[in-house]
Amino acid sequence: MKRELRSNKVYNFMRRAHWLTLGLNDEDMEKPKIAIINSSSDVAICFSHLDEIARKMREAIRAAGGVAFELRTVAPSDNFTGAGHGGYIQSSRDLVANDIEVGVEGPVLDGMVCLASCDKTTPGQLMAAGRLNIPTIIMTCGYQPSGTYLGEHFDFDDLFCNIGHLMTGRLTPEEMKLMSDVAISGPGVCAGLGTANSMHCACEALGMTYPGSTPVLANSTNMWRTVRQIGERIVQMVWDDLKPRDILTPDSFENAAKVILSISGSINTIKHLQAIAKESHVDVDVYGLFERLAKDVPLLTAVRPNGKRTTEEFEAAGGTRAIMKQLEGLLKLNAKTITGRTVGENLEGVKVADEEMIRPVSRPLSRRPSINIVRGSLVPDSAIVKLAVIDDRPLQFKGPAVVFDNERVALEWLNGGKIKEGDVVVLRGLGLKGGPGFGHASGFVFALDGSGLTGMVAVITDGHASGLVNKTLLAVEATPEAAEGGPLALVENGDVISIDVEKKVIDLLVPEAALAERRKNLIKSPEKKEIGWMSIYRRTVRPLHEGAVLIEP
Repeated sequence: MKRELRSNKVYNFMRRAHWLTLGLNDEDMEKPKIAIINSSSDVAICFSHLDEIARKMREAIRAAGGVAFELRTVAPSDNFTGAGHGGYIQSSRDLVANDIEVGVEGPVLDGMVCLASCDKTTPGQLMAAGRLNIPTIIMTCGYQPSGTYLGEHFDFDDLFCNIGHLMTGRLTPEEMKLMSDVAISGPGVCAGLGTANSMHCACEALGMTYPGSTPVLANSTNMWRTVRQIGERIVQMVWDDLKPRDILTPDSFENAAKVILSISGSINTIKHLQAIAKESHVDVDVYGLFERLAKDVPLLTAVRPNGKRTTEEFEAAGGTRAIMKQLEGLLKLNAKTITGRTVGENLEGVKVADEEMIRPVSRPLSRRPSINIVRGSLVPDSAIVKLAVIDDRPLQFKGPAVVFDNERVALEWLNGGKIKEGDVVVLRGLGLKGGPGFGHASGFVFALDGSGLTGMVAVITDGHASGLVNKTLLAVEATPEAAEGGPLALVENGDVISIDVEKKVIDLLVPEAALAERRKNLIKSPEKKEIGWMSIYRRTVRPLHEGAVLIEP
């Protein structure tokens, strides 16, 4: 006997009148009512194919015995959402989650399929899934096809990383224009293993999307197959009452951390996974997971920008499912997934198509952790350092601080030749509160590369950086942030900073008595005047170790 649907517990004649006019009938009223969460937008190519996916998903849900309602959310794409105010990038994640809450919880729908695309949509949708705890599947909608430049593979990530060379005159606007002509040849997210594709892989590792569906080329046969599978599966999940908190457990977060470590995924996944755990009421310290597991999980693949292999090659070798097969002996195999089966059951019979592309644990590319949680007197809570797959940079660095309270002045100093080899650049005031919503340090790091100082200068910031950045010794998301009175606020030009990535330590080599005196005389920087959403965000955002969510502690 089928259980009573929650949507039918609030049945009334006003709803019936609306739905009859929308083409439903009384038989439809008894079916599972599924929200299709669509972040469609014409502003960015990331979302341009989602309307067609939503249409096909609607058909698949109806064929499986459900009724679909398409709902829209904010559609954040980093290259556009941060153009006017960089803080909108991080904060848009929480807008996605809140949009979904209003759109789904208001009318009391039974389940949802979330169409995940650019960086913030996947974590925002997973946060909403954990918060609402109704049957949910994430449909990852694929990466964009790329082009060639001067006979070589060229994608949007290459274009992004070359901005620094333009800023320092190593590339001309004409050359950049030619590159932008060929960087993207179709819809989808950035092609490399940046935040979007990393979160798609994390989603599969968590058990919240169909096994074997990440990463996937947008509009490919594989993607459309997954649309049909998910449309059919979500209806049965509603009848089975299989909910996100049945799937999102400490074991599933450990599996996700291991997958991200093994592919050297974007460090942005860490704060997003912590936020998802917080919203799902899962008692897990994701930062602690990455810190503890880094030494035990080897690197199994080197996808651009971490190495020379492409996401297309990664997908052809088996993608996330193949990575999980290679990690099988390290995973929590009893973790549940949206299929109704466990991780171990989903991996039965899986073959890795290319064991050079996706190495076995016994023959990894490297055993040196590429994602490092560091602490110390300068970053007592934590900061994150990411290393490239093949990296000859020294893991120790000591030098005088050159301090900036905004990226613009730092760029002016860099272009003026005032930043020298051996300096430790401190970019502060870019944190969750100081930004607010996180300032981006990527532009400065790319400019550093364009100046030929990569590897010769270290950078420490309480802001964040693109998931593509790992060319210089860079420590991001330093906490407590300067705006909250963290040690970063006390650093002065010339102070010696010591970084030791192997020992996971960043120290400010200034006597404690001197720091105490500075703290007494510290003048808090005036808050930037914010209105509307950014004002709300600054007042309500929680610290990074809580996932930067907007809920009370």
